[in-house]
Amino acid sequence: MTENNQFFDNTAEEFDLVVLGSGEGSKFLAWTLAKRGLRVAVVEQRWIGGSCPNIACLPSKNMIHSAKVASYFARASEFGIKTAGYTIDMDQVMNRKRIMVKGLVDIHLNNFKNSGVDLILGHGHFTGPHWIQVDLQDGGRRLLRGRNIVIGTGTRATLDKIPGLKEAKPLTHIEALELDTVPSHLLVLGGGYIGLEFAQAMRRLGSQVSIVDRNPALLHREDPDASSGLESLFRDEGIEVILNAKVEQVSGLSGRTVEVTFSQDGPKRMLQGSHMLVAMGRTPNTERLGLELAGVELTNRGYVKVDERLATTAEGVWAIGEVAGSPQFTHIAYDDFRILQENLNGGNRVTTGRFVPFSMFTDPELARVGLSETEAKARGVSYRLFKIPMASVLRARTLSETRGFMKALVGEDDRILGFTVFGVDGGEIMSAIEIAMIAGLPYTRVRDAILAHPTLMEGLIVLFSSAPTSVDTRFSDQSRQATQTAAD
Repeated sequence: MTENNQFFDNTAEEFDLVVLGSGEGSKFLAWTLAKRGLRVAVVEQRWIGGSCPNIACLPSKNMIHSAKVASYFARASEFGIKTAGYTIDMDQVMNRKRIMVKGLVDIHLNNFKNSGVDLILGHGHFTGPHWIQVDLQDGGRRLLRGRNIVIGTGTRATLDKIPGLKEAKPLTHIEALELDTVPSHLLVLGGGYIGLEFAQAMRRLGSQVSIVDRNPALLHREDPDASSGLESLFRDEGIEVILNAKVEQVSGLSGRTVEVTFSQDGPKRMLQGSHMLVAMGRTPNTERLGLELAGVELTNRGYVKVDERLATTAEGVWAIGEVAGSPQFTHIAYDDFRILQENLNGGNRVTTGRFVPFSMFTDPELARVGLSETEAKARGVSYRLFKIPMASVLRARTLSETRGFMKALVGEDDRILGFTVFGVDGGEIMSAIEIAMIAGLPYTRVRDAILAHPTLMEGLIVLFSSAPTSVDTRFSDQSRQATQTAAD
């Protein structure tokens, strides 16, 4: 115990579990264990319930849906509806989002109260092994001792060390979700999930939008047909897409006039806009936590180092969600909760071998689970490819939403190795295939199922009834193991 802890020894509070952060995995772990009779404290610095209900997943999808409604107004004549035009009230768009967020925060506050969790608002940091000092929001401090401590402090938007970027005070997703006016020209740095969702939404709400990405393709880790499909979609909607761009400098001030200077294998170019959104990756929130005082080590990328059980290098200290280097999805953080819940009770549940599905909420959506073609080829995995355009799905035709495709990779044992959909309600369609993959069903069970007509799910019958294309790689022992991993 440090001298600081000795000073507080008489006022220290004992807990079975202390959690830093109240995000997805953290809150469910706290609520569950508190309801079982354990004494649990959660320390939250700012966002009650974490980023998802406050500043990320749910608020952004709320705004994206407003943009979707706006797109229907723009296409009204296509559906036989005559309108005299429309205007965007950005303040009301954001007010709708704020009402939703307030309701979600109220639900979280009730859950903390009803579960018996001691929710402490302030900054928590280690002062020694198993000791957490909380500098309270309203002044003062508390010293907590936890039999187990969980670090769930999440990540934040990365600000690259580009000259002038910090001084330009660019928007991150947090500030973008509080805009009360539509930017006249939004510059988006980054072609990943966050950047693409915001770019399309803001374009549909009335902004001129330019995307500047350092990679050769949007979502460059996905298959070329997915990346090119997104690029075509964005260009068709009037979004400027600038790829292979190295940002050299930023000048001006976001919200007034901001300029970005970049090069593309040649002379430098300059682009001017009214606002700038930075979406160039995430940085783990591990500073000012005193981790070294508890013996908690970090990875070379700054994330908390954990094993497959989410245990850190310090006994009795665990990490959960994005700060632990887990894939940056709320549904993965929730699975981390299930893993930790079991392991804190003496179990041995691990993170390895789990499915990591994703759905990006552009319109149409891009969703995938399991292997992509790019990954399968890199691993030497043989597969048959089933692929159809969304226009082959009759329900998509009734909706006038025929852009995109769906495709599936099937192994030699007829099990589904991976599935990608770029199409209307892609996330819902993908989830059906994930369930089939979890069950280990051969693709023929999906092909021969009786599905309601006309639904989007019915398109899976069309997909798996199509003629497959074989991709022949040598089916080595390594290939067989990779196939088994993807299917299992």
